[in-house]
Amino acid sequence: MVGKSPLRVTGSERLALEALAGSGARGEADRARAILLTLAGWTSNRISQAFGVREDTVRLWRGDFMRGGGVALRARVAAGPAPVKAEAALRVVAPLLSAPVADRTNWTLARLAAEIARSEGVTISLSQL
Repeated sequence: MVGKSPLRVTGSERLALEALAGSGARGEADRARAILLTLAGWTSNRISQAFGVREDTVRLWRGDFMRGGGVALRARVAAGPAPVKAEAALRVVAPLLSAPVADRTNWTLARLAAEIARSEGVTISLSQL
């Protein structure tokens, strides 16, 4: 029947979806909620409007779930090189900015970039900070 999803889940799968729907990672929580709403009879159009995504995206989430279960809805780390500059910047900036405001130096982007280069040996542009 057009507009009606053939999606079915077991009780344990539903519990896993409900747990995933409470995830702190918004993307995977939204995907799990979309599957739960599908099970409640919502259409792709209605779900897409609720989540601010395209209908095709909802259908892709549904297809991913049907092929791989709840694991397919989980967030994945993108392939590629490690974020070396970002990690170096965080190692330097986090302690500097955690000092009490009254005792903290006024850090500008240029001063932060210089401190990162001095302590980590990594140059980072002001636009990346």
